[in-house]
Amino acid sequence: MRYGLTFDDVLLVPKRSGISSRQEINLATRLTKKIALNIPFLSANMDTVTESRLAIALAREGGLGVIHRFLTIEDQAREVEKVKRAEQFVIDDPYFIGPNALLGDALALMKEKNVTSLMVVKSGGELNGILTQRDTHLETDLTRRVKDLMTPQARLITGRRGLSMAAATKILREHRLEKLPLVDAAGRLAGLITSRDIYQIKKHALAVKDAKGRLLVGATIGIQPDWLKRARALIKAGADVLVLDIAHGHLEKAMVVIKSFKKAFLNQEIIGGNVATAQGTLDLIKAGADAIKVGVGPGSACITRMVAGVGVPQLTAIMDCAQAARTKNIPVIADGGLRQPGDIAKAIAAGADTIMSGFIFAGTEETPGQPLIKDGRKYKVYRGMASLGAGLGRNARYQQDENDALYTATPEGVEALVNYRGTLREAIKPFIDGLRSGMSYTGARTIKEFHQKAEFMEVSQASQRESGSHDILKV
Repeated sequence: MRYGLTFDDVLLVPKRSGISSRQEINLATRLTKKIALNIPFLSANMDTVTESRLAIALAREGGLGVIHRFLTIEDQAREVEKVKRAEQFVIDDPYFIGPNALLGDALALMKEKNVTSLMVVKSGGELNGILTQRDTHLETDLTRRVKDLMTPQARLITGRRGLSMAAATKILREHRLEKLPLVDAAGRLAGLITSRDIYQIKKHALAVKDAKGRLLVGATIGIQPDWLKRARALIKAGADVLVLDIAHGHLEKAMVVIKSFKKAFLNQEIIGGNVATAQGTLDLIKAGADAIKVGVGPGSACITRMVAGVGVPQLTAIMDCAQAARTKNIPVIADGGLRQPGDIAKAIAAGADTIMSGFIFAGTEETPGQPLIKDGRKYKVYRGMASLGAGLGRNARYQQDENDALYTATPEGVEALVNYRGTLREAIKPFIDGLRSGMSYTGARTIKEFHQKAEFMEVSQASQRESGSHDILKV
C-alpha cells in the first residue's frame, strides 16, 4: 500500500540563492508544446468561474481562461468569440450592416454582438459609413434607415490595410477618433482599428495572444455524441486549445474521443484529463493528448473522495503524473486543491507546468453571476460541476443525460457562497507573489530551474501548526 502526500504535508527546503529581487523571476511556461503562457495560471472550466469576461481578464494578465461547456454549442462558441474580439490591433471582420437596414435591426445586432458601433457597407463590400451609439442613443423611431443616421463615408477618416500601430495611434490621436476603418484600394471595408484596443494592448504587456494579436482562450468538450459538432464550432470561433472535460479521464471512451479529435483536427491542441496516476497520464498521451490535467477529488467544491472513496493526494498525483509525462515531453496541469499561495509554489515545484483553479478565481468581479448580500456581506455563488445544482442546470439547459461522465445521481460536489474578492487582478496577485517568493527561496529564476532545484521535506502535524500564525491574538 502506497503512502500519499498533499500540500500541507510538505515544505520546500530553502537553498542558497543569488536572486536579489523577485522581479528577476520569469514565470513564463508552456501549456502545451505549441502554446506558451506568461504566468502558469488557468481558470477552471466551471459555470460559476469561467465565461468570456473572466477569460479576457486572465489572458490580459498572462494566463488562460477555459470556457465551461454547460451552455448550448452556440452560446459557448459565442463566449469564445467575445474573448477573441476583445483585444486585437486590427479587427479583420468588423460587424457591419447595410445602409437600407432599419435602426431596430441595427440596435438588435449591436446588442447581440455586444458592440457599440457597426460599419455600414454596400452590397459590393464598399464602406458607406459608420453607425455609433452617438448616432442612435436619442433616436426613438426604430423604423428609420441606417443611412439617414450614420456618419457617411465622405466624413470618415480611414486608413489602408497594413498600417502600423504607431501610424494608427497618430491618426486616432490627431483626429480624436475612437475607431479607424480600414479600406482597400477599391474602397472596400478591410478591417477596423479602435483606440480602446490600442490602449489595452499597451496597458497589458504580459497578455497572451495568438498570431493575429487576439487574446488566447480555451474551451471544453465532453464525450457526448455532440462532442465533434461542439469542437468544430469552438475551433471556428477561435478557441486556441480544447479541454476534454470529464471527472475520470482514464476512461476508454475519453481515449477514443482524443484519438478521433486528433484525426479530425490535425493542427489543433487538446488537453486530456483528469487523471491522478502515471499510467493514466501515459495512456492519454498515447491517445494524442497535448497536455495532461491532474487531479481527482482535491477541489474545494468537490466531495468525490468522500462519496466514491476514490482519489490520490494531490502532491503525490502531480509528482507521479509529471514524472511520467516528462518522458514524453508533455506538460502537466495541476488542477485543484490549491488553497494558499504556497500551494501554487509546491504544485509547480512538484513538476506541474501550470495550475488550474476554481477557488482562486471564485468570487471575483469577472465570474458569472451577480453578487449576493447576506448579513451585510457580499458573496458570489461557487459550485462544483458534480454538485446537485450544476447537474440540474445541465439537464435544464440542454437535456444532459446519464451518458455524461460528469452525471451522477448522488452529487460529488457542493454549492457554496464565497466572499466577494474584487477584480481578478487583485485576487490573483497574492498567488503570483507567493509563487515568485517560493522560487526565490530555492534560487530558481525560471519554472524549468524550479523543477530542477526544488527539494521537499515531509513535515509532522506539529510542524504544520508551526507553519501558520500561532500563540498570538490576530488583529
